[in-house]
Amino acid sequence: MIAAPLPGVAETIEGALAKAYQNNPQLNAQRAIVRQTDEGVPQALSGYRPNIAATASIGRQYSDITQTIPPVSFLPSGATFEAKGLTTPRSAGLIGTQTLFNGEQTANKVRAAESQVSAARETLRMMEESVLLSAATAYMDMSRDTANLKVQQNNVRVLQRTLTDTRNRFDAGQVTSTDVAQAEAQLAAGEATLHAAESQLMTTRANYRRIIGVEPTNLAPAAPVDRLAPTNLNAAVAVGIAENPSVTAALYGVDVAQLQVKIAEGALWPSLTGQYSIQEQSQPQILTPKLFTNTVTLNLSVPLYQGGAEYSAIRLDKETLDQQRLNVDQVRDQVRANVVEAWGQLQAAKAQVEAAERQNDAAARALTGVRNEALAGQRTTQDVLNAEQVLVNARQSLIVAQHDRVVASYSLLSAVGRLSARELKLPVRIYDPQVHYHQVRDSWFGLRTPSGQ
Repeated sequence: MIAAPLPGVAETIEGALAKAYQNNPQLNAQRAIVRQTDEGVPQALSGYRPNIAATASIGRQYSDITQTIPPVSFLPSGATFEAKGLTTPRSAGLIGTQTLFNGEQTANKVRAAESQVSAARETLRMMEESVLLSAATAYMDMSRDTANLKVQQNNVRVLQRTLTDTRNRFDAGQVTSTDVAQAEAQLAAGEATLHAAESQLMTTRANYRRIIGVEPTNLAPAAPVDRLAPTNLNAAVAVGIAENPSVTAALYGVDVAQLQVKIAEGALWPSLTGQYSIQEQSQPQILTPKLFTNTVTLNLSVPLYQGGAEYSAIRLDKETLDQQRLNVDQVRDQVRANVVEAWGQLQAAKAQVEAAERQNDAAARALTGVRNEALAGQRTTQDVLNAEQVLVNARQSLIVAQHDRVVASYSLLSAVGRLSARELKLPVRIYDPQVHYHQVRDSWFGLRTPSGQ
């Protein structure tokens, strides 16, 4: 677990993303799914290994046997004898079976399981990108709404001073009661907006806690991550098609579908198995007190016709393969569209920040001028109130533009497939799915997971 920041120590966006990377339950659940998928490989590898079973039995048997011995030289007339009675037959043995050939089904199942593991890892990358983007958005939402609340609080204080000045001027006969009413109305509107901002911040705080896992405290300003993204749109599209995990996961899906076709075709091939058995029996029959067998057999099975089900399975898997190939094209088109959209949002956000900064400077100068003119009697109280509202709107626009600028840079990084803890160099231990895979791949037995469960 990552410790929460100490009082007075600013929380950075990198620290918040590290907490989400380590603590987010959705991401941890996806890691567990990858570990589940890892077990498909040793299950497929079991087809190469023998099946060994120990057998034992005991029972109660009544026998009534009449047996005739044919004539022989020393017994010309033959003989007949009878045996009857209860026995307790017992046996113990060991049987081992080994598949020698099954149409390459085992080899193809192993390769398919390995491709499924690779696809699961790419799905994990998708989840990691989704969680990190959500965490970055939650961080910036918290920063935006905190700054907006401060703007609204300051606006209410300014409106209160404006109302006080207007009342003083009314008492001095410089303005009318209408000016006082306008100032009171503007103050009431500002207070309503302040309460809405407080409510929005509470919602944002709860969402931050849900995604990142800790309460937000003393958030530091965040910077865009443009340095990690391609420098032009064409490069961004090319990187997205090549590196986005949704594309690579779809390609692994094609590999799995191809191998499923080969597995289904393996059902048409002969199968050869070897079997070794050893067994010792006591009183298997009333006339046989003991019997020991040691047997080695080869079993060959050649499928001739099985009702047509195997042919249908092959056709079905071939259609699935075509569907997976079409799915790759669809995913690539979607990634291309996402990259173009993210690129456009980033460029727009950059322009909006620049325009909002100019708007904020101009609104501040305008308010100063309107206030001075109002003191000289050239402007009304409503003009001052309007100028104050314009400045508040400008500050809100700048806050939103700065928020969108950072979020857009993270969105572009996610669209091209580079939003990861490793690329961002987050202060956290990187989760390596290969560790668990190699721990279980060659396991022949054992009930406990590598984590000790």
